[in-house]
Amino acid sequence: MSIDKSLSNNGKLIRHRSVLTRSERVKALTNEGVWGEGRSVFGLPKVKTIKMRKKAKSTKEKVEEASSTAGKKE
Repeated sequence: MSIDKSLSNNGKLIRHRSVLTRSERVKALTNEGVWGEGRSVFGLPKVKTIKMRKKAKSTKEKVEEASSTAGKKE
């Protein structure tokens, strides 16, 4: 029996999430230096999340790809 596509998790948790878990928020606040030891985990301040963008190919890589495909056609 096969698994439905909606039930498989092929890297779905790797994508950007705008809502963090409490432990992730505490970790982010600790990295920023805002979190103090012994502080309550309830009523945490908001943590800004940064969307990760894919790096664009550099022009050098584009030129190399173009030259390699042009060499194959001839």
